[in-house]
Amino acid sequence: MIKQVITGALVSATVLLTASSCSQKLRPMTADQVKAEPQPLEVVGGKVPVAVHLTFPAKWFPKDATLTIVPILRYQGGEKWGNGTTFQGEKVYGNDRIVYHANGSNATVNFVLPYVPAMAKSELYLNFKGKQGSRTVKLPDLKVADGVIATEALATLAGVTPVISPDGFQRVIKEAYDANIMFLIQQSNVRSSELNKDEVQEWKYTVQNAKETPNQEVSVEVQAYASPDGGKELNEKLSASREKNTTAQLKTAFKQQKMSDVAIDAHYTAQDWEGFKKLVEQSDFQDKELVLRVLSMYPDPEQREHEIRNISAVFSKLADEVLPKLRRSRLIANVKIIGKSDAEIQSLLEKFPSALTVEELLYSATLTDDVAQKENIYKLVMQKYPKDYRPYNNVGSLCLQRGDYEAALVWFDRALKRKDNPETKVNLGLLALKDGDLNKATSLIAEGSSMPGVGDALGFLYLRQGDYAKAETAYGDVTTNNAAVAQILNRNYSKAIKTLEAIAKPDATTDYLRAIVAARMGDSAKAISSLQKALQKDPSLTSRIDADLEFASLRGLKDFAQLTRLY
Repeated sequence: MIKQVITGALVSATVLLTASSCSQKLRPMTADQVKAEPQPLEVVGGKVPVAVHLTFPAKWFPKDATLTIVPILRYQGGEKWGNGTTFQGEKVYGNDRIVYHANGSNATVNFVLPYVPAMAKSELYLNFKGKQGSRTVKLPDLKVADGVIATEALATLAGVTPVISPDGFQRVIKEAYDANIMFLIQQSNVRSSELNKDEVQEWKYTVQNAKETPNQEVSVEVQAYASPDGGKELNEKLSASREKNTTAQLKTAFKQQKMSDVAIDAHYTAQDWEGFKKLVEQSDFQDKELVLRVLSMYPDPEQREHEIRNISAVFSKLADEVLPKLRRSRLIANVKIIGKSDAEIQSLLEKFPSALTVEELLYSATLTDDVAQKENIYKLVMQKYPKDYRPYNNVGSLCLQRGDYEAALVWFDRALKRKDNPETKVNLGLLALKDGDLNKATSLIAEGSSMPGVGDALGFLYLRQGDYAKAETAYGDVTTNNAAVAQILNRNYSKAIKTLEAIAKPDATTDYLRAIVAARMGDSAKAISSLQKALQKDPSLTSRIDADLEFASLRGLKDFAQLTRLY
């Protein structure tokens, strides 16, 4: 009888405990269970990422419950909801993250919310959608963060210089013309047959023509050689004699051509091993690799010659086909073609633009800061050279820079129809960034990433991707507000200060960025004075300054409070 009573009591207790654990209610989460990072939130890559660390204490999460957590960023005029993450008790049938009742657990949930400028003054809440069995459980929202720092957004498309298609104008064009006077073995006399051959006659005419042309300058070099066979002492005397005799013959010829004032810079090389190696490499000798190996193994000239002579079958071929080509004096005419001066180009542009080449016309656009004049020059190029893609791209760049995006797109389309080119694709990539199409922008800008001058666009792309280290590297020594933003976000404050100081035409954003750097470095006086300069240039910044958490440390200061009241 006693045994039956005890057994009944145990069964009753078990049922009571089971019922108690299953009937536990899903309770609201409290602030000590939730931590959001970073604090405050910050825009990265045009979005607001947040990591929420959750603590579910032991015996807190009911076994039959599910809890879906959704972030909501609320700001004046709207709110943005993120995607939800669901947790479930161990007795729930499903594929969500399990929280065991007995032990509880810790979890981190990463959310990403789309950014809008009004989020500077905002509050992050977590919304909880609970369910226990078939019953929906209403739970209150929980506030977990205040405000969003949006320093990244200070980098704008307006601050990017589009890629201009370059001109090919060269003020000085350098050209070199060669001819060879050949010598017989162990001889240094200049034969008349060599002086009168077409190659040398044409070379002398080139020198004379350059000398007589007003916009050309010419200088002459003589480099005499001996082949590597024979002793070094013999070849030294031989090559020196060849240089002396060649120079004398040239001076006589120049005197006859009334060019005695053309200077001759003369040199000689005793043994032309470099020329020998080059000719062997270009040959089709069966054993040429053996000869080249000897050249690499033996730096001493005499030993080289000895070893090559030991390869008897090869040496006879070398003696017939290679060595004779090294017994020479090389004549070099260095001609400089001097292009039109800037003043001449500008004068012709005003009076006779048809007298300018396409490269000179495109270059003339770089001589003015007047945007309207630049555009007129590019349109003139279109009329004269309608198949050249460059003026179309460049007019599109001017449109992009002034914010006329529809017109820019039309001009870029015309440029690509004339030629597929990387400059236009980079510029189209910038338009894609404006439209928020990061994938398209990345693909387009990548096609021109190796071009000179693309660092500005590439840096802006990396900023939009939230990769601040790459952005800073891409900007390099570019001195713009956008470059300074990348440096600030990469926490390279010393570089940011140098960049901001070097900006040729500082604006309100420049001073605003100076204030951010100063505030981050704890220099409140510098921060306030920089903000004052920014407000003097653009009083509309008052509302941004008032909301910007970059200046949270200044809000208790009297000077800061007075500053925002004055504007």
